[in-house]
Amino acid sequence: MSESATGGAHRGTGDDAGRGDAGRVARDADQVAAGGGDGTRAVRAGLPEPAKYEPTLPGPVFAAHYHLPGEPTGPYTYGRDENPTWTLLERAVGELEAPGQDGVETLVFASGMAATSAVLFSQLRAGEVCVLPDDGYQALPLVRAQLEAYGIEVRTAPTRDDAQLDVLDGAKLLWIETPSNPGLDVCDIRRLAEAAHARGALVAVDNTLATPLGQRPLELGADFAVASGTKQLTGHGDLVLGYVVGRNPDAMTAVRRWRKIVGAIPGPMEAWLAHRSIATLQMRVDRQSATALAVAEALRERPEVTGLRYPGLPGDPAHEIAAQQMRRYGCVVSFTLPTRARADRFLDALRLVDDATSFGGVRSTAERRGRWGGDAVPEGFIRLSVGAEDPEDLVADVLRALDASAA
Repeated sequence: MSESATGGAHRGTGDDAGRGDAGRVARDADQVAAGGGDGTRAVRAGLPEPAKYEPTLPGPVFAAHYHLPGEPTGPYTYGRDENPTWTLLERAVGELEAPGQDGVETLVFASGMAATSAVLFSQLRAGEVCVLPDDGYQALPLVRAQLEAYGIEVRTAPTRDDAQLDVLDGAKLLWIETPSNPGLDVCDIRRLAEAAHARGALVAVDNTLATPLGQRPLELGADFAVASGTKQLTGHGDLVLGYVVGRNPDAMTAVRRWRKIVGAIPGPMEAWLAHRSIATLQMRVDRQSATALAVAEALRERPEVTGLRYPGLPGDPAHEIAAQQMRRYGCVVSFTLPTRARADRFLDALRLVDDATSFGGVRSTAERRGRWGGDAVPEGFIRLSVGAEDPEDLVADVLRALDASAA
């Protein structure tokens, strides 16, 4: 097995003896990617060393088992444990979440919820305390119920105003979601992480909505960055994936063990598609963030719109903190229309926006979030995920649909 297939989350930049020109090229590319811009890093993240007649990004490796004579001392033994396609993707995600940082490990999972569950259930034991946001991802109440069934105490508090600080004493793990989904509140990651560590707690940050190009939780003091790769990271709405990035070796060993025990592994095709899609991440994120701001600015002028939220919008309650820790503000805008019927008419009148759940794709989507239940939002609450359409076209479509929905 070549070194290109067996590297960890980050390629080494040490002795290149015996590797020849290819080794020096790979080393130089690593240094450029680590210190360069987000676009350069995204395009080159996780690529193996260049080899003559080989593709830049090798195709997916489909394997349940590997040739394994003698003692199993190599990296690839069985398909539930490791896969070369995962390795390259894990390296890419690690380079985006923690560029230039040593000792960081990345693990990919079958879904964002698989990644979330791996962190929570691998780190917590009966009698310990976990702090969750009470305004986070809709599936967190299900996770809470399961944690409590295992004898783990769960405390909750809102994301806004760093309210989780008030219930932190005695906790083993603090789970942060910022910006929160769907309300788009933001908390101070660094402040919360410092307070949690002072109390002996680990800190995990759900980085799904921000993406690694929006914020880097590990640089802000978190122990884990966790995300659904289903959303903007891969951006095409055609795969389900998750990941965990962490710096604590013991904690990550436990997360890896959990993945092996429950078998929450991605297929090689999904992993390869994800890696391929990451190359365009910076272009997509920049376009979607700029258009989201334009949509938010247009919505701000509409009298029927209340509760407008976008962290990048000056005057938004979260903008001050977001500006301190985020480099891009994401693709999601939320707002409320006067009634459920008005919201349904608005969604039906849209032509460039699909009525669908999830977010982060290149095609804009929106939904009346209250249709699912579980989120503390008004009946007319809309979560709009801005895609890669031309900004003027999308703004015009949203405004036209608002006009049409008034009838």
